[in-house]
Amino acid sequence: MIRSIFSVGGWTLLSRLTGFVRDIMMAAVLGAGPVADAFYIAFRLPNHFRSIFAEGAFNTAFIPAYARVKTVLGDGSARQFANGILTAVVLVQLALLAFALAATDWVVSVLAPGLADDPERFALTVDFTRITFPYLGLIAVVTLVGGVLNANDRFWAAAAASILLNVAMIGTLSVVGLFPTAGDAAAWGVLISGFLQVALLVFDAERHGLGPRFGRPRLDPEMRRFLLALGPAIIGSAGVQLSIFADTIIASFLPQGAIAALFYADRINQLPIGVIGIAAGIVLLPELSRRIAAEDYAGARHAQSRAIELTILLALPFLAASLTIPEIIMRGLFLRGAFTAEAAAAAGATLAAYGIGLVPFVILRSISAPFYARGDTRTPVMATLGAAVINIALKIVLIDDYAQVGLAFATSIGGWITVLALGFLAHRRGYECGDEQLWRKLPVLGLIALALAATLYFAGHFGVRVFANLDRGQDEGLLALCIAAAALVYAALVGLLLGPAYLRTLLRPPRPPAIAP
Repeated sequence: MIRSIFSVGGWTLLSRLTGFVRDIMMAAVLGAGPVADAFYIAFRLPNHFRSIFAEGAFNTAFIPAYARVKTVLGDGSARQFANGILTAVVLVQLALLAFALAATDWVVSVLAPGLADDPERFALTVDFTRITFPYLGLIAVVTLVGGVLNANDRFWAAAAASILLNVAMIGTLSVVGLFPTAGDAAAWGVLISGFLQVALLVFDAERHGLGPRFGRPRLDPEMRRFLLALGPAIIGSAGVQLSIFADTIIASFLPQGAIAALFYADRINQLPIGVIGIAAGIVLLPELSRRIAAEDYAGARHAQSRAIELTILLALPFLAASLTIPEIIMRGLFLRGAFTAEAAAAAGATLAAYGIGLVPFVILRSISAPFYARGDTRTPVMATLGAAVINIALKIVLIDDYAQVGLAFATSIGGWITVLALGFLAHRRGYECGDEQLWRKLPVLGLIALALAATLYFAGHFGVRVFANLDRGQDEGLLALCIAAAALVYAALVGLLLGPAYLRTLLRPPRPPAIAP
């Protein structure tokens, strides 16, 4: 399992690195003006629905259901099950796309009402949304095929697919002169990437005999069980997305540049969440589904504990950096072209607010996996909806005094509430989260985080004086110095406080489940 986590994490890391190249180009070309705000809203809208109906809800309901059918009824029944769902997914997405294209003005006015008083940004957002929205339907197919591959322990293609989004957008932005605006170039890059991702996933599935086919949906017991799990999963994913919708709606009332600051800060914040947290959740869910189906509860608890431990350990450098040198990060990565020092300062403050919630967000998939692996999608709904209500209330309270920083801080608080509620509910239901080794190592991990924060703080202050006289590359050099210092301290502390024996224990997989034929 750990090897698969590193495999998914490696491809996700490559995706994030190409994403940084894309973001650097977008910052230089789009900047933080009205075109940038319009594109980021247009990009967010299909991604909201993608998170609700595709990756968020669909995977959590589909992968355990598919794994159960495959284990109990065999490969043929699993293929028939997936084919029927593919047909239903495509029909639903076509209906949603037709509605969105016919009522784009209304959709934008509802989800970004603050643009009503800014005709330029409103018109741009409508135009860009009409280009990007079909991306949702393509990604729904990608999610289904990726779920089939993941359930068969084939992870690389689904993890690598998002690289094509970055490559396509870099390609269209590099020929921005061929488009009416830079926002049009970025929007067309999004749509082109959807077709490329479908092609990649279908190719890999065909290569392993798992290729999708259209089939007549059958309302058999397994399909009913899947639908019963999907409903609460959609509600739960919608609860998570409510807070992000609230960001888009509330930020549309803020001055120009606030939405861009949220976007760039969230891009940095999503690096550890995607590379570490989501990668662990992608691998852990089918692993727990198989072990729980085989009644190997000790192995399931061990797998979950090691996943949580590993995600926290790998996220510590990102946590320390987000809280101590956020502006240095933004200046070093994006301060060029149309991205100004003021934009870097705003995005840096927003990143620090997001950093407060980094730990719960990187372990969220691992904490919720025991529920989804048992087909229990209702319990996470209780946690996510409760957290969403508090989250949105905090956003409304904080928006006047703290602008987009208040939105990010409220998101972080919502993450902590979700994880703590899930932990409490898991304990109530006997789905123990964590084991003795995890609880023993948490204080040590906290000590490493404090040492990293101190290192980055002093490296940042020292580096300002070192690079003050340079004509060029001051920000990049300062960021590189901080990264080098933190890497040395991190490696030394992991070796001294944890040691190679601990790392071998962490990476050792539990015994395989004994699944009867």
